[in-house]
Amino acid sequence: MSELHTVNKSPFEKNSFDSCMGHVLDGSAVLLYEDGVYAAIKGTAMEGKVTSAQGVKFYVLGPDIKARGIDAARLTDGIEIVDYAGFVDLATEHDKVVAWV
Repeated sequence: MSELHTVNKSPFEKNSFDSCMGHVLDGSAVLLYEDGVYAAIKGTAMEGKVTSAQGVKFYVLGPDIKARGIDAARLTDGIEIVDYAGFVDLATEHDKVVAWV
């Protein structure tokens, strides 16, 4: 069963991202949105967690990085930017959606 994990809290304020990372399995996807997008930035402690997650695809909501003034060039390599329609597509492509709040 494939799972989409969504994280909307900053990893610098809450432990939602770390909790999520403790439960993702090979074949899972993680979507970072709202303040969760801060976990996608290169050069932070989160970068190593993202790059070491084998078999897990990472996505970030484009309008949310734009709203926070984050340039796409600052994102960790391998993270795909999606729009709202992409968010819906991800939710329908996976068997289960797990929200980490």
